[in-house]
Amino acid sequence: MGGLRQRWGLTSNFQLTLIIIVFAITGSASAWLSKPFCVWLGITKEDLGFWFTPIRLLLIFPIYQVLLVAIGFLFGQFKFFWAFEKKMLKSMGLGFLFKK
Repeated sequence: MGGLRQRWGLTSNFQLTLIIIVFAITGSASAWLSKPFCVWLGITKEDLGFWFTPIRLLLIFPIYQVLLVAIGFLFGQFKFFWAFEKKMLKSMGLGFLFKK
């Protein structure tokens, strides 16, 4: 745990625990929310076959990004997750979304 604390610049094990909880809740929630979102968009496994899973994963991605910051905010870790989001999106080539 000390390695993650140092890598992420965290001040305590409690903060690390909160961050791990946020990651867990966000992953589960985004997967859970993707089902009704697919229904709303009319995306079904019967229509898309093999392509259903990759398309659903693409839909989960933006849901996950929004939830990560929102749930991080609820747990008092907005600053960490906002910086985490910016770093991740910049590494994916989407840095143009953020002003310098």
